Amino acid sequence: MELFTLAFMQRAVLAAVFTGLAAPAVGTYLVQRRLSLMGDGIGHVAVSGVALGLLTGTSPTWTAVVVAILGAVTIEVIRERGHANGDVALALLFYGGLAGGVLLTGLAGQSASRLQEYLFGSITTISRTDVWVTIVLAAVVVLVCVGLAPQLFAVAQDPEFARVAGLNVRVYNVLVAVLAAVSVTVAMRTVGLLLVSALMVVPVATAQQVTRSFRTTLAAAMAIGTAASLGGLVISAFASFHARVAPGPTIVLLALAGFMLTWPLGVFLRSRQRLRAPFPAVQPEGHEFTDEHPHEHGPTCGHVAVPHGDHVDYVHDGHRHAPHGTHYDEH
Repeated sequence: MELFTLAFMQRAVLAAVFTGLAAPAVGTYLVQRRLSLMGDGIGHVAVSGVALGLLTGTSPTWTAVVVAILGAVTIEVIRERGHANGDVALALLFYGGLAGGVLLTGLAGQSASRLQEYLFGSITTISRTDVWVTIVLAAVVVLVCVGLAPQLFAVAQDPEFARVAGLNVRVYNVLVAVLAAVSVTVAMRTVGLLLVSALMVVPVATAQQVTRSFRTTLAAAMAIGTAASLGGLVISAFASFHARVAPGPTIVLLALAGFMLTWPLGVFLRSRQRLRAPFPAVQPEGHEFTDEHPHEHGPTCGHVAVPHGDHVDYVHDGHRHAPHGTHYDEH
């Protein structure tokens, strides 16, 4: 444990905790809106922001925030208008962002390894300034996601109802897109721009296996994301004594392992829930419901009696009636 007394590991722990809280918080709303891959698209766009910072000599984190927000708003506008060629426009935006980032990095005179720190994460080399930026941005994301949870959930779950209730659906959708962009840039030094979508989605999918309410899912996803971030950091730190193990992929694989472990439990809980659900009243074709039987069957009623297991069926009007308490079941 002496390793965690070192300054660079303490900075890495802080970055892991706040990233693990912020990414699943936004991911919960993206999953609710069936936009699980939006974080991946924003990550591609943010590559150009990182490269722009390297080219201009400014902080890559802040330039990535600006470019990612612009890209996220563009994605939301394209998605909202629902053009037939919207998916093509998004593909051009994603691939253009990634290619532009690689090109600008070369123009800045930086090597591919410098860009790789942002593509796949490099949490153990994060600076004190980047840690503070991560803490501030992550805190803003978490406060907004938790503080505006009722409104954001209403918009994500049923936009029409939210609109009737007086909520500005467009504003809240753009807000979620902006929060996703900020979360991507927060997590780029932890798991990398190419893997950030996993940290936004996998903890949410894991939480959904064992929770039933939205608030519980939100809290559980944030807890799972934090545990995966810290666990992946610890595993990679100790494994690096024997082999070079990157923290970013380790965090993602640990989150996926958590999902695989909880998936059977989720299947079991859902099956139990279906069994507890009441059967709907179904009226078979050609049958009618009646409050009482117009005829009382018995040994002297004149209808044919047919033994059926532990009871007797009486043939009546082409059907077999079986006494069952105060009523008759019809076969």
